Amino acid sequence: MFEKLVAIEPVNLVEEGEKELLTYARQVKLYDDIPSDDEEIIRRIGDADGVLLSYTSRINQYVLEKCPNIRYIGMCCSLYSKESANVDIAYADEHGITVTGIRDYGDVGVVEYVICELVRFLHGYDRPMWKDMPVELTGLKVGIIGLGVSGKMVAEALNFMGANVSYYSRSRKTDSEEKGITYQPLHLLLEENEVIITCLNKNVILLHEEEFKKLGNGKILFNTSIGPSFDVPALKKWLGEGDNRFACDTIGAIGDESGELNSHEKVFCVNASAGRTKQAFGILSRKVLDNIKGFLEK
Repeated sequence: MFEKLVAIEPVNLVEEGEKELLTYARQVKLYDDIPSDDEEIIRRIGDADGVLLSYTSRINQYVLEKCPNIRYIGMCCSLYSKESANVDIAYADEHGITVTGIRDYGDVGVVEYVICELVRFLHGYDRPMWKDMPVELTGLKVGIIGLGVSGKMVAEALNFMGANVSYYSRSRKTDSEEKGITYQPLHLLLEENEVIITCLNKNVILLHEEEFKKLGNGKILFNTSIGPSFDVPALKKWLGEGDNRFACDTIGAIGDESGELNSHEKVFCVNASAGRTKQAFGILSRKVLDNIKGFLEK
């Protein structure tokens, strides 16, 4: 059992999950706002031996040095790699601090977002129609970049709807290919497909100026990643040179610190995370609590 467990910011646990935390710690403190800086994070953690955080704050080496009682950090958000994490896992490992994270909890919402937005483009619902007349998903050439869990779900959903789906990934996915989803090298994927959807891990950028040249004109680009999957200047140039459109769910997925793209007429951002659903929070809560329970049992 933890002596003190602190969530330094909103971590999106369901009510039942918050109550369950009380069975794992003698004292539990949950903050409902995002800390402003490292000093505030340190103040909130104090002498806690267990810490929870989401994706909106960072726990770096400085914070860890100032909070020597920490023995467990639970990331209530996706953990893909040490390098992309918002916790200094390398330092934590060196000092015996266990860091856990979760994956694959908001993917269904991402699939629904892509289909919803794509249909609105194809039929001209509440926006300029993509072609001269409404177009169905049937026969639409769609390229998926990144065939992890969410990418595979998007690909299979569009394949089911009749689209001609291809993919590019670091490794071949034979199970998807058996379902009719075709592998293509990146540049060929960009050239031959009408719609491109990036489903990449955080901090993975694959689309540079050369890739946008291959993508060409008259295309729709979706980004479902947490952050940008492209060089922002290259995206700006691509949008400015032709009849192209870009769609994402959050401002963070645009990645433009200047804010210029946020109001661009060819950028369509709903400004709401597609993965933040009631069902997703339930899955997130269970995975976070299972991580805590597993750590304590060890």
